[in-house]
Amino acid sequence: MSNYTTQMDAARKGIVTPEIEKVAKKEKMDVGKLMELVASGKVAIPANKHHKSLDAEGVGSMLRTKINVNLGVSRDCKDYDVEMQKVMSAVKLGAEAIMDLSSHGNTQPFRQKLTSECPAMIGTVPVYDSVIHYQRDLATLTAQDFVDVVRLHAEDGVDFVTLHCGITRKTIDQIKKHKRKMNIVSRGGSLVFAWMCMTGEENPFYEHYDEILEICEEHDVTISLGDACRPGCLADATDVCQIEELVRLGELTKRAWDHNVQVMVEGPGHVPLDQVAANMKVQQSICMGAPFYVLGPLVTDIAPGYDHITAAIGGAVAAMNGAAFLCYVTPAEHLALPNVEDTKQGIIASKIAAHAADIAKGIPGARDIDDKMADARRVLDWDAQFACALDPETAKAIRDDRLPEDDHSEACSMCGKFCAVRSMNKALAGEYIDIL
Repeated sequence: MSNYTTQMDAARKGIVTPEIEKVAKKEKMDVGKLMELVASGKVAIPANKHHKSLDAEGVGSMLRTKINVNLGVSRDCKDYDVEMQKVMSAVKLGAEAIMDLSSHGNTQPFRQKLTSECPAMIGTVPVYDSVIHYQRDLATLTAQDFVDVVRLHAEDGVDFVTLHCGITRKTIDQIKKHKRKMNIVSRGGSLVFAWMCMTGEENPFYEHYDEILEICEEHDVTISLGDACRPGCLADATDVCQIEELVRLGELTKRAWDHNVQVMVEGPGHVPLDQVAANMKVQQSICMGAPFYVLGPLVTDIAPGYDHITAAIGGAVAAMNGAAFLCYVTPAEHLALPNVEDTKQGIIASKIAAHAADIAKGIPGARDIDDKMADARRVLDWDAQFACALDPETAKAIRDDRLPEDDHSEACSMCGKFCAVRSMNKALAGEYIDIL
C-alpha cells in the first residue's frame, strides 16, 4: 500500500512517484521543480491508480502543450470498432489524452478497454453516462445517482472527469436575464441546467462536491472543472455568465486542492482573437495558476467544415498565453460525429497549434525538430524532411504524386531547376547552374 493518495499528495510529501519521474524526464525538468509545481496545483498529472497501461503526462502552462481527442459513439453512429480506430490513430499521431464522450448503449466495456489498453490519459463526462447507465430519463435521476456514476468511472480507471460543478441555481436566473445569443452550448452543462429546471434542486455536482472529492482522492482522479457557460458564439464571449462561473470554479479549485485532488479548469469556447490572451490571464489569476484546458478557442463562427483551422488559430494564441491543454476540434464540428479522417485532421491542426505555442513560450527543446527540418531542406534531403514532419505519410504522398520530370533527388515540381535552394547550393559550391 502506497503512503500517498494522489500525485499531489505525493509531491507535497516529497515522494517521487514513477509518474512524476517519467514526466520530469519527458519535460527535461528537474524532479524537484516539477514536484513543487504539482504540489501547488500548477501542474496536474492525471493518473488513476487503476489505469495500468498509462504513459503519464503532465499538464501545465510551463510544460509542453498537450492535446485531447474527443470520441465515442452516439445513437446515429454506434460502431465501437471505428472508435478504436480513432483511438489508435490519435495515439499514433501524438495525442496525449482521449475523452470518451459516448452517449449511447453499454458504455462501460469500451471505457474499460480504454483504461486497460490505451497509454493516453482517459477522460469522461459522467453526466452523459448517467442517463445511459440507469436507462432512465433525466428528470427521474437523483443527485446520488449522478455521484454514483462518478464513482463508477473512477473505479473503471478514468484519469480525469469533466464535472460541471460551477453552474448553480443562480445561473438559471442569469441565463434568463442576460439573454445570451446562444444560451448554454455545453452538452453536460445543458443537461445539468435541464435537471435543475425540472427538479427545482441545486446542481448535484456542486451540492455533493465534498463526496465527489473523496472519490477522486481515493482513486487519484483529476477533476476537470467544466465550463457550462462557455461562449458558443463570438457575441457571448467574456460575458457575465462566463466570468461569474469562472469565479466559482476558482473557489472549487481551492477546495479540491485542500483534499489533495488535482484540478484542471476548462475554458472557452468561441472567442474573438483579440480577447483570447485576456481570457487566459483572467483564468490564471482567478484559478491560481491551475492548468487551463480550452476548446479551441474558435475565433470565428462562419467556418463549418473548417473549424479545425479556426480552433488551431485560437489554440496557438491561447497556449502561447498560458493555456496548458488544447481540446482538438475537427472539420465535423457543428455538423456531425467525426469520422477517422476528421479525427486525423483535427489532431494535426491541434498539434501544429500546440507546437507553435511551445516554440513561442521557449519550452526547452521545442524548436529542435524545426532546426532539423531546416537542415534537411537546405541539402534537399527529402527522406530527412519526411522524418521531421508531423504527418510524414501525407507529406510523402503529396510529393510522390507530383514528382518533377528531372532529377527526383533535388527540387520539387513547383520550381524544378528554378529552385532557390538548388541554385544557392550550386552557387556557393562554385558549380555551374543550369536552368534550361
